[in-house]
Amino acid sequence: MQKTMTQGPTLAQSMGAFLNEARIGDMPPQAVEYGQMLVASTLASAALGSTLTSSQIVRQLEVDRGGHAQAAAWFGNWDRLPAVAAARINALMSDAAASDDSDLRNIVHSGTPACAAALAVGQHQRATGSEIVEAIVFGYEVAGTINTAMLGGLQRKGFHGCVVATFAAAAAAACLLKLDRDAAAHALALAATSMGGLHAAAATSLAREYHAGNAAMMGVHAAQAAARGYQAELATFEMKRGFFETLGGGADASGLAGQLGSKWNILTELGIKLVPGGSPFHAVAEAAASAAREGRLTVDDIRHITFTLPDYPFPGPKHPADLIGIEHSPFYFAAAGAADHDYGWTHAFPEKINDPRIRSLFDRITRSDDDVVDKHRYKSGAIVTIETTDGRLLEHTVLAPKGAAVRGISWPDIRTKYDALMPHGGVLPQAIDRSFDQIRRLTTLPSIDGLIGMLSGKA
Repeated sequence: MQKTMTQGPTLAQSMGAFLNEARIGDMPPQAVEYGQMLVASTLASAALGSTLTSSQIVRQLEVDRGGHAQAAAWFGNWDRLPAVAAARINALMSDAAASDDSDLRNIVHSGTPACAAALAVGQHQRATGSEIVEAIVFGYEVAGTINTAMLGGLQRKGFHGCVVATFAAAAAAACLLKLDRDAAAHALALAATSMGGLHAAAATSLAREYHAGNAAMMGVHAAQAAARGYQAELATFEMKRGFFETLGGGADASGLAGQLGSKWNILTELGIKLVPGGSPFHAVAEAAASAAREGRLTVDDIRHITFTLPDYPFPGPKHPADLIGIEHSPFYFAAAGAADHDYGWTHAFPEKINDPRIRSLFDRITRSDDDVVDKHRYKSGAIVTIETTDGRLLEHTVLAPKGAAVRGISWPDIRTKYDALMPHGGVLPQAIDRSFDQIRRLTTLPSIDGLIGMLSGKA
């Protein structure tokens, strides 16, 4: 039997009411646009991820398990599977190549499970494009609001961001299943007690994308269970030894309910990756590239590089040798940006990872953990200083990486990513053009069947 341990509505109940009552017309137009951009970004990331062993293993496991043909697992054979299985595979693929999105405050990939869940459940429910975008933005809002109470605690306690990202999937699925406020609250409470994931394991292995698949899967499953009447502890977020106390940073969560639909986290915290690898390090590459361009430097001109990550204290490998390594190595980002005066999708592939020019810089790079006075201004930002062999000092600061909502995200940037990555999923050039146009018009589509058919070559 469900027990409620607080007087008045709990946070789960307030979020359930928000999901039940809010509509796409309540969103700022830019939030709607960013929701559509997330669809393009998530699909593009998944196209590259579909080539990796991790996603191929989990896809085969789900295909072998089978079940009702409800939604498409993207790319490959475009297998039709239960919605929960499709959401798992698609989220895992999107995260696998470290090319998806992040909440830039403490690296929670909410857009991936939101999109994977919304597109899978939406396809099964025959939802309109507008309903799917609505679910994605509301999913991002719920996850972002919960993440506000996790700052300073989640990763420092050793937990991966997937334990928050799962709420984006649960909320999106709850919207598309049209759960009433109580059922939606139970879906979120079930999601709160369903997820696990270790930050350390994700930084060094294929566990990272496994987490993303589980976040989408458990979020959808929680909403499906709640739709059948399954109930949970509605005070699970704020209760003693509950979600916030166990996983969070000790922040006061009492005002979170009032933030729903007012801050719009997708406008303030979203970072869509426009280059591969961990979001905290994109600014390192950008700053290093800018400094090297300014000085017209070759690798031989560089005596030393120093970088500072004001709001990200975790180290990364200094001599990465593969995709997993470079994704979490600020040393690689600094070296690649300085060596090539740029950083882009080519840097995710072996030719660049093994480039001797880039690798020669690793032992000339130092991380500085000196405190930064205006630290609050940084959102996955970086400071890079290059000392040259002729004694010059070239310093560049990036407060937030390209693709951060606070800098503004443009459709041409999303299109560049889409064009670069979709061919890895076997999508033909004409289908890339037509599907991108459909994503830009997603809120006008009666369903996503045409989009899926176009990408799969069946339309």
